Amino acid sequence: MKDPREVIIRPIISEHSYDMMSANCYTFEVAKTSNKVEIAQAVEAIFNVKVVKVNTLNVKAKPKRVRYQIGKTRTWKKAMVTLKEGDTIELFANN
Repeated sequence: MKDPREVIIRPIISEHSYDMMSANCYTFEVAKTSNKVEIAQAVEAIFNVKVVKVNTLNVKAKPKRVRYQIGKTRTWKKAMVTLKEGDTIELFANN
């Protein structure tokens, strides 16, 4: 099994992710090679919560341009983790 800190890279902070927190769903950037089982085990190990469901998607690169130079943003993997009713992650505590 991979180290949980290698699977979960960072939380995603956006308006949409904050709206999903009311449904007990949290969003993370995860390693591209990780699967749903590894993501669920990593979240349970790091935050001491019970994971009910994991949805993943690969975020594709977008074309970007700086002056005359054309390039792309990086590709990455996003995971939306739904927790058991009553569990919360204090990292995302609403102020």
